[in-house]
Amino acid sequence: MEKQKNATGRRKEAVTRVFLIKGSGKILINDKDYKQYFSLAYLQNQVELPLKTVESLDKFDVKINATGGGIKGQAEATKLAIARALLEVNAEWRPALKAAGLLRRDPRSVERKKPGRKKARRSFQFSKR
Repeated sequence: MEKQKNATGRRKEAVTRVFLIKGSGKILINDKDYKQYFSLAYLQNQVELPLKTVESLDKFDVKINATGGGIKGQAEATKLAIARALLEVNAEWRPALKAAGLLRRDPRSVERKKPGRKKARRSFQFSKR
């Protein structure tokens, strides 16, 4: 493996850039430990999932730049980016990552607000009089 592999992940409005380096398993997001950045356990699991799938949780150091969106969007964007970076390291991991559904970008995003409505679909309260 060369010095580092990088990849991009997106989800909703969140965009993350991931840099994968051979190392001891340290994961940093915006210069903070990922367990401090994502305080909820299920979001931490999202970040670890691609590394657990290919059984290399302690073989790579991961540095992540996350921008936009909320913490859930950032966690899921990170999951996609790590999976893409792992593919650059070893293409033989593709079937395992694909079977776990880690290589598909989630296309769902917020629906736009329509004119004459309160939100995307919600109307203003009807008043008969």
